Amino acid sequence: MATVTTSRTTPGRAVATVPAGVRRRRALEWVALHTVAVTAALFFVLPFVFIVLTAVMTDEQTLTRDLWPNQWEWHNFADVWRTPGFATWWRNTIVYAVTGTLLTLVSSIPVAYALAHFRFRGRTVAMMVVVATMMLPPQVVIVPMYLFWAKQLHLSGTLWPLIIPLAFGDAFSIFLLRQFLLTVPREYIEAAKVDGCGDLGALLRVVLPMAKPAVAAVALFQFFYCWNDYFGPQIYASENPAAWTLSYGLGTFKSAHHTNWNLTMAATLLVIAPVIVLFFLAQRAFIEGVTLTGVKG
Repeated sequence: MATVTTSRTTPGRAVATVPAGVRRRRALEWVALHTVAVTAALFFVLPFVFIVLTAVMTDEQTLTRDLWPNQWEWHNFADVWRTPGFATWWRNTIVYAVTGTLLTLVSSIPVAYALAHFRFRGRTVAMMVVVATMMLPPQVVIVPMYLFWAKQLHLSGTLWPLIIPLAFGDAFSIFLLRQFLLTVPREYIEAAKVDGCGDLGALLRVVLPMAKPAVAAVALFQFFYCWNDYFGPQIYASENPAAWTLSYGLGTFKSAHHTNWNLTMAATLLVIAPVIVLFFLAQRAFIEGVTLTGVKG
């Protein structure tokens, strides 16, 4: 028996009925798409849920196969915070991340603006040098840099060897900002100069307000890098516990509490929670900045 597809007509308009096969195929596509999305979401969420549940367990339950706390031990977070040195690690990390981010923005924005809108001999070579430094891993230069900071300036045991270089620009930040500033029409800058602004005035009053998404993306990238940096503090600050950051201090905390998984997970949650909250608060500006600058992946 052949299936006949009918259509209902109304005055001045014809409405076609979607065939049953098409509706079935669309439903299957919807189910398949959302199944993949839910699976991917669970893949990222479940480890975080495991950390939260383990952080509020008792010492004995963490050594069992139980996945749900029998008793919610919220005081684990207070116990971790009262651990000697933990508050100091927090302070050092905030100083490192905030200061490093501000220095990176102040030093990278003028360089990116010059490479994007100034016409001078050697501009292409300068941009190639900036890109080339992005390809140089820090492990290659760590020995001479450590000898310079530790033997010449005697700054080992502090975070200054990590903070001071950020005042001279960051290659990735310069590249990211330049890609966005190339999209700013020169007519706006020239109009600002006609009105009496110099290059610095045009940058501050015209370019920067238009570049807020890119600046926000660079700031978040640099803040996350400083907050999660483990290699730098391990090299320069490991000999002085008063200069440790959260990333390095968490490793020593885990070694000291290797059987107290609830305290280790509580400390881990206290370390990653601010970054997660900051990203969700600024994700709109972050995604917009990354999209507009053409950086993907």
